[in-house]
Amino acid sequence: MRVGLGRDVHRVVLGRRLLLGGVCVSEERGCVAHSDGDCLVHALMDALLGAAALPNVGVLFPCSDEKNRGRDSCEMLREVVEIVYGRGFRLANVDLVVQLETPPVSHFFPMIRDRLAPLLDLDGSAIGLKATTAEGLGPVGGGEAVEVLCVCLLEEKV
Repeated sequence: MRVGLGRDVHRVVLGRRLLLGGVCVSEERGCVAHSDGDCLVHALMDALLGAAALPNVGVLFPCSDEKNRGRDSCEMLREVVEIVYGRGFRLANVDLVVQLETPPVSHFFPMIRDRLAPLLDLDGSAIGLKATTAEGLGPVGGGEAVEVLCVCLLEEKV
């Protein structure tokens, strides 16, 4: 068994969509990023890659590559899962914490689970999702950023 940890933080600005786990949770304020800015998926990919002792998302999908501009993070996740599963692993579970002040996102969790489960070849009950604020502290607490933490457990296929 292997444990992976992923973390992603993005600055938030007006006029962009906020995507979390492939689901739009806000049309007004979203993440600044080279790709679509889905920091939940980015943290998830880094957790998977870390557990498999592979390079991080920035190495696999560099900002310097124009084909990644505006790219759907769920497409990148599909590739990461293929790579990790191709190395002889399968995902046992994943646990994510979304930190942001607004908007409230927990009511989106069933949709996020439904979006991620088939991409991960995982039952939705093995996808933990939690949301919290930063109590007004730092960039997240000031509404300037969103942060996602993720841990995952990989098992070797038998």
